Amino acid sequence: MEFMASLQGGLDELKPSLFELLSEQQLSSLLPPSLRYLLAVATHRHPRHLLRILNSFDELYALLMLALERYYLKTYGGSFTENFYGLKRERVLHIKGGEIPRAQIAVPSQVRETLQLRDRDIWRNLAVLVGVPYLKRKLDESYDIHAAHASVLGARFQEERLAEGARLRERIFYYYKWFLRKCYPTINAAYYLSTLLFSLAYLFDTSKYHSPFQYLIGTRIRRLGEADHRAIAAALQLPASVVKAARPGQGNSIFNPRVMTQTVGPKLLGGLKILLPTSIFALKFLEWWYGSDFARQLSKKAKEGLELPPPVIAGLPSPVSSVALAEGKSGFGGKREKGTSKDPDAKTRPPISSKTLLPILTVPAPTRETSSLCPVCGNAIVNATAAPSGFVYDYTCIHTWVEGTHERQIAFMEGGGGEEGWGEEETGGGPSREGRWESGRGRDPVTGRRILGGTELLRRVII
Repeated sequence: MEFMASLQGGLDELKPSLFELLSEQQLSSLLPPSLRYLLAVATHRHPRHLLRILNSFDELYALLMLALERYYLKTYGGSFTENFYGLKRERVLHIKGGEIPRAQIAVPSQVRETLQLRDRDIWRNLAVLVGVPYLKRKLDESYDIHAAHASVLGARFQEERLAEGARLRERIFYYYKWFLRKCYPTINAAYYLSTLLFSLAYLFDTSKYHSPFQYLIGTRIRRLGEADHRAIAAALQLPASVVKAARPGQGNSIFNPRVMTQTVGPKLLGGLKILLPTSIFALKFLEWWYGSDFARQLSKKAKEGLELPPPVIAGLPSPVSSVALAEGKSGFGGKREKGTSKDPDAKTRPPISSKTLLPILTVPAPTRETSSLCPVCGNAIVNATAAPSGFVYDYTCIHTWVEGTHERQIAFMEGGGGEEGWGEEETGGGPSREGRWESGRGRDPVTGRRILGGTELLRRVII
């Protein structure tokens, strides 16, 4: 940018490039959403105290920035984010060419005092820095609510008419919505088009303003020079009345109003120019980290060496061996073959329903060797699906089990072979187990605990 400017009218060391100005604008636009996000996170933990603040965020943020920007304009000559990039604002001289290069080199301090912002210039810049962004955010929000979908909702919404005898508030709201539908899109397009034209003119050094609002208030952005740094350092020096007590018996406590306004307040406001931009960079880095493929690959490699055991829940039947599952000896209602080894805990009692007081049909919990097999059917998991209990099943098995239509459930309830020896303990009652057992419908197959959301709570697992 400096090279292009030097080709046309000589190099101006105090003129910032367009890239610097765009970076400053981007940083300034990131402040409201970042603070809103932090406030929203805190509101979830303390809604009673912070919900009203979150609902009035735009107004409170505008008041906060009004005080902050006024302090920075009076002390540093630039806005909060402009000072972070080493920029300032100054008035434009109404002379031919608008530049005084010889005086700028010979007497920079006098030139700085002449071009620095006066009180009325500060308020004009505050209107551009705080008022215009606030108005733009409110208009964009209102347009999204009342007018963005006007063409979708049809002609009835577009031809909304004011009722006779409407109150003043209803009339104002009616004309406001009419303005959003009819005029605001054109005004918004003109705003962005004028900003683009001024940026191009500033890029090719044909204008001193990179924004139409700066042209209206007669202010441009420059780099901080040596005279500016000296003046800022002198303005930030502690007054003698603060360094030394003003009168005998008067201390320099931090709670002293004089010390608070002249020492603590400026230091806190000055520290914000480092704290807030740094926090924004940290938030953007976290956003990139959690959204990038690099973070996912790194976390995947870190988990490759971890072997997590299945969840342990009290009252479960003993897990069946991988050999038995592979050979299908605990299949759909089939009896256990003779000679198979049984665990001492094989006679564990099934869980009992708290409503019907009936035993619930469950399946053995998986072990480390059978973690890749479905606990219901004993086959390899094709479409992994996690239940709220933490156990992983094949999607077809867990879905039909929760609905109560799995083959294993039907076979057991019709009087098939016992599950884990439970059927061997039954005496009498006929072949069917209806009325004496629960099939496990709507429950987790391993734990027997009810899944309140039914199949809606089943979650696919991406492996």
